[in-house]
Amino acid sequence: MNHALSRRRFLRTAGGLAAAAGLPVSMLDSARAVTASDSTLTIAYGATPPSWDPTVGISAMDPALQSIYRSVFDTFIDQGPDLGLRPGIVTDWAWSRRQRRVEFEVRPGAFWHDGSPVTPDDVVWSLTRAADPTGGNPMTSVWGRIGNFRVSGQRISADVHEFDPVIFKWMAFLTGFVMPRKAYTKLGPDGFEKQPVGSGPYRVERFERGSFVRLKAFPRYWGPPPQFETVIFKFVADASARVAEVEAGRADLTADIPYEDYDRLTRSEKLAGTATPVSDIGLIFITNRGPMLDDNVRRAMVQSVDKQSIIDRFLQGYGVPIDTLEAPPYAAYDRTIRTRYDPDNARGLLAFSGYTAQNPVRFTIQTTRGFRPRDYEMIQAVAEMWRSVGIEAAIQVYDPAEHLSLRARHELAPAAFFDWSNVIGDPATSTGLAMFSQSPDSAWKSEDLDAKIAPLWTERNEGLRIAGYRAVDKYIADNGLVLPLLQYVQPVLFDRSLAFTPHTAGYVLPQNVSLV
Repeated sequence: MNHALSRRRFLRTAGGLAAAAGLPVSMLDSARAVTASDSTLTIAYGATPPSWDPTVGISAMDPALQSIYRSVFDTFIDQGPDLGLRPGIVTDWAWSRRQRRVEFEVRPGAFWHDGSPVTPDDVVWSLTRAADPTGGNPMTSVWGRIGNFRVSGQRISADVHEFDPVIFKWMAFLTGFVMPRKAYTKLGPDGFEKQPVGSGPYRVERFERGSFVRLKAFPRYWGPPPQFETVIFKFVADASARVAEVEAGRADLTADIPYEDYDRLTRSEKLAGTATPVSDIGLIFITNRGPMLDDNVRRAMVQSVDKQSIIDRFLQGYGVPIDTLEAPPYAAYDRTIRTRYDPDNARGLLAFSGYTAQNPVRFTIQTTRGFRPRDYEMIQAVAEMWRSVGIEAAIQVYDPAEHLSLRARHELAPAAFFDWSNVIGDPATSTGLAMFSQSPDSAWKSEDLDAKIAPLWTERNEGLRIAGYRAVDKYIADNGLVLPLLQYVQPVLFDRSLAFTPHTAGYVLPQNVSLV
């Protein structure tokens, strides 16, 4: 074992871990000093799971928790680092010829952490439970689209109640986890919280809410065995504090840190890193009210924003400018759809509607502050760019929960900055959900746009469906119905003795970490 690992080992003694977690040594008696033959990875992580049921409640929809959940539980279908689907507990999946049924093959030789086998009955129970409107799954509308399950050996078939071309992708995404029927039924919800049982590469050994979770490698895991016997997710909400954890050697890896710190520390001899474009994007929602009903105002808003300069100025160049709601990894991304940066033309558009620098169009733009890297500062820069062409935007700060509530009630300001996470990379879960008026996630609502999106929800020809969304994206861009800004880049910082495989979904998976 190299010197860097021996340095980390010291910090994994009971005393070192307790000090790092801000806990008394007595609380971590079971995290005793690690022997020289043990292998431990410590991750400073920004989110804490409020529940160990990854299919129920609001926490099940939190992308930040998926790295922990996916270390313990398996999704029905797995998702590779490039967002592509690959076998998980379900090893084969297909539509029937007329797409009226779906069929799955359940992996033989997979086990729950209590030693019992994963069975087709577990998969059917999990899907049925997910579709139950009284069960607490926030995506019952998705899971309820299939039912009437039939089992033959390891094979499952189900009727399609409502065709959804994205159903298999959902099985690799939020709430798409296989749960243990017998263990959950025996333990009940409260008991399961104390003793979670998954089938993933790691099992939960100890959980101190708000402080840490310690995982142990599961020896009967069906996939490649993880390299580290022990994984500790240390919960550190503040990004600067996570930097300090890694810099001081109290953690081996962390993510989502300030880009300035990433640049500084990856130049050191001790730390390395990856900075990878992920599936999250930043955008300005436009609401169809007030001055936004003027085509010239919306087009001027788009044409007066220099996205690359914002990325360079505030994000150290870590970001990818985008012009539609499809980032490059998404299935419907079309590099030919472009919105130009042309402030002179923006001034002309505004003048045609009677607006000038002396007589500007006025509205409010809402933004988070500290939710995303330099979010408030970026919107300040956008407002400056708008001011130069004849747009006066008053900035109003809100928190993420307020944004979601206002968006669901269609009460956002005329312009509102937020982020969008599309981990399955499908246009239905980017353009579709963000722009279709009947979606609670849409800000722009208009009959002309709905008429273009509505047929795509149930389009059975995949080529036509993707082409249809690309046409919708072009229509949105041409008419300035939303202002996409950037695809985010995720910085991950780690000890140079490690190798880390980044995931386009932004997951930080311990099973993707190895020794150099």
